[in-house]
Amino acid sequence: MQVERQAFFWLLVAVVFFFLVAQLKEILLPFVVGMGFAYGLNPAADRLESWGLSRLAASILLVGCLVVFFALSMVFLAPVVIEQVRQFAEVLPGEIQRLRELLESWARDNLGQSLPQADRSIAKAFDWVSGNSDAVATWLAASLWSQGRALFAVVSLLLISPLVAFYLLVDWKRMLAEVDKALPREHAGALRDMGTDINAAVGAFVRGQGTVCLVLGIFYALGLWLVGLNYGVLIGFATGIMAFVPFLGWIVGTITATTLALIQFWPQSVPVLLVIVVFLAGQALDAGFLSPKIVGPKIGLHPVWLIFALFAFSYLFGLVGTLVAVPMAAAVGVIVRYSLRAYRSSSVYTGKDPAAETKADS
Repeated sequence: MQVERQAFFWLLVAVVFFFLVAQLKEILLPFVVGMGFAYGLNPAADRLESWGLSRLAASILLVGCLVVFFALSMVFLAPVVIEQVRQFAEVLPGEIQRLRELLESWARDNLGQSLPQADRSIAKAFDWVSGNSDAVATWLAASLWSQGRALFAVVSLLLISPLVAFYLLVDWKRMLAEVDKALPREHAGALRDMGTDINAAVGAFVRGQGTVCLVLGIFYALGLWLVGLNYGVLIGFATGIMAFVPFLGWIVGTITATTLALIQFWPQSVPVLLVIVVFLAGQALDAGFLSPKIVGPKIGLHPVWLIFALFAFSYLFGLVGTLVAVPMAAAVGVIVRYSLRAYRSSSVYTGKDPAAETKADS
């Protein structure tokens, strides 16, 4: 009964925790990012402490360097990125028109018919707008509200995340000590071992995947630039950043770059194939070298479980869920392995009564 009560208690705690996270998911992003920074910087803070700096001084130095790095990145990289985005937005209508013309040409050559004319589609669109003005107004209001919330999220990310990272970094050891005090004494040793394994798995991903993203961003940007793809540098670095979420960066980058290559280079096929080769080579580099060597085998996630975790956490918690899907999946994987180990040593699995064995031994 004691074990059943403990299991019920922790199950209830988990349910309440996930319910609160689901309710607060829209404001959690800066806090999750700040926690990620603190977690990643903690080993460096420990090293600085061993060199004689106080925890406060080490935290100020590390978070200050982080803020300066991002500020310099914004100063030097943001104008380039903004200019490329502006140019891309200017040429996008023309590129869409060119894509439509290519599709019409392909349809005439292969299907013997043309696609619907643009003026007919535009006329239908205007008729729909005139007949659904209320719906259009509602959509515009919702769009503006969504953009306002997005701006608030970005400002919160830039202002709150460094503060969260600083305070967590300063109090990291004290928080761990308080958590250790709260562990059930009967299972404290096993829970510490589990926490150590979770830390190894999550740390391997969080600290290693950042390096992987940087290397992949440079690789894709350089490869697409050499191919001659317009906005290749922008697409390459964006693909590298999105690589923090497995599969997402590669899929989005491949589709975007290949579509733009078809528009830019048609009817030439070699540049389009080279773009595809760049992304295949990047995926091979990631799967065959970067992830095994930098992230390491400690994360130990089966690809099917990883894909399921990405879909599940993204569905439940939105963008925050997408960011934490892999670390949470790694933590759940460790918990499941420990649970299976405990189950196989229990009387439920062995079919033996511990009380009877104790009497027999005595």
